[in-house]
Amino acid sequence: MNNKDTGDFGENKAVAFLLENDFEILERNWRYKHLEIDIIASKQNFLHIVEVKTRSSIEFGYPEQMIDHNKMQFLKNAAAHYQYEHPHWKWLQFDVIAIFKKPTEEWALDFFEDVYF
Repeated sequence: MNNKDTGDFGENKAVAFLLENDFEILERNWRYKHLEIDIIASKQNFLHIVEVKTRSSIEFGYPEQMIDHNKMQFLKNAAAHYQYEHPHWKWLQFDVIAIFKKPTEEWALDFFEDVYF
């Protein structure tokens, strides 16, 4: 798989995971100018801003380790614009779904809720 295929695969797995866990998917790949949010979902009156990181190996680190301060700032800015456009959302949470291929060729999915840095 190339990088785009790996990313699409990961986002599809993330959406399936969220749906299985009673989230409602509101948006996929939502954009505002140069900012993007992978998945915007809702559950129990919370708006979930979900960043999906997918890697075909962990040779250079786990997927969640690729989210740095700058990426988090982009997510915060994008979320602020989304909330501005949808003011009925009062409670917001940032989540990360990390997906990677294990040495056994299986794909692992880790869900990190309510991350903020």
